[in-house]
Amino acid sequence: MVTTKLPDAISERDMECDMTEKIGVMVCGHGSRDEGAVTQFAAVAKGIAERLPQYEVDSGFLEFATPVIRDGLDRLRNNGHTHILAIPGMLFAAGHAKNDIPSVLNQYAAEHDGLKISYGRELGIDLKMIRAAGDRIKEAIQAADDSVPLHDTMLVVVGRGSSDPDANSNATKVMRLLWEGLGFGWGETVYSGVTFPLVEPGLEHAARLGYKRIVVFPYFLFTGILVNRIYDYTDKVAAAHPEIEFIKAPYLNDHPLVLDSFAERVTEILDGTNNMNCGMCKYREKALGFEDEVGLKQESHHHHVEGIGTGSTEQLSHSHEHGHAHSHDHPHNHEHGHNHDHHHHPYPHADHPLGPVTMKEGSK
Repeated sequence: MVTTKLPDAISERDMECDMTEKIGVMVCGHGSRDEGAVTQFAAVAKGIAERLPQYEVDSGFLEFATPVIRDGLDRLRNNGHTHILAIPGMLFAAGHAKNDIPSVLNQYAAEHDGLKISYGRELGIDLKMIRAAGDRIKEAIQAADDSVPLHDTMLVVVGRGSSDPDANSNATKVMRLLWEGLGFGWGETVYSGVTFPLVEPGLEHAARLGYKRIVVFPYFLFTGILVNRIYDYTDKVAAAHPEIEFIKAPYLNDHPLVLDSFAERVTEILDGTNNMNCGMCKYREKALGFEDEVGLKQESHHHHVEGIGTGSTEQLSHSHEHGHAHSHDHPHNHEHGHNHDHHHHPYPHADHPLGPVTMKEGSK
């Protein structure tokens, strides 16, 4: 049988009852005709195994390469594993992660009585992944000269492209988190195939926006035909616009935070998954560019106008000179109290030429 997730809470007694099962891990890759991509996937699988020494870890591909997923499942089953934790080795959940891999796992489980396969989630939007992507982008910028400030630099993130708009929208969210986290002048998302805008027309559009430097970052795990094509299109557009510096950033590959994220996808199958937005909360986790805000007090700066409508001059002129301290139970479990010494933590890009500074009197 295949389960997509276990119950949110697993008691110690439940775990004791399952002491007889032997757990293994299966990393399910897409596969590529590019030998470099296959080699890099193997290195990532090895890195995941090093982070999960309590389990035997195997891997296989959906298509285009060997071993296939069934081969890895065979090895785990032949080694006595009765419960396999399978994860998609993919960034976002589109057709392969949502349909193709589960189909293979379901069919395999149906053919082998007594075997349980639990399927985990894709990497998705994860702050560790954003930090890994930020590192790759910073590597590329540091390798160039520092004569162009980030405010005059544009970021173009390239997603794989899918017929699933949900997966495509995730690429755009990654771009925004990187754009704002690092403080680029502008950001755009393009795609290597299937959807729009594609790489070449997207970069041609970007070239018309007037930025001195454009960083092209493929949000891909591994090399391959598509990554090579992205770099080729970048060279083509760069040749047509010699006044703009184009920088080709490296893809994610086996960045340590990528491997950490994969390992978490395995352990959360057993631990239960919390998919609430708390996982992306800048007060709890190190969001790129906002690391200093982890653990800060969370306090409302708006409750003094809560409920005030448009007809009360007395209410609107309320001086707000009262003091009190309070704490709330909050879904994030952020405890906080204050005496109305209201202040916002400094926004890291407050001086961005296209941001809040433009609203100041006298700004250009």
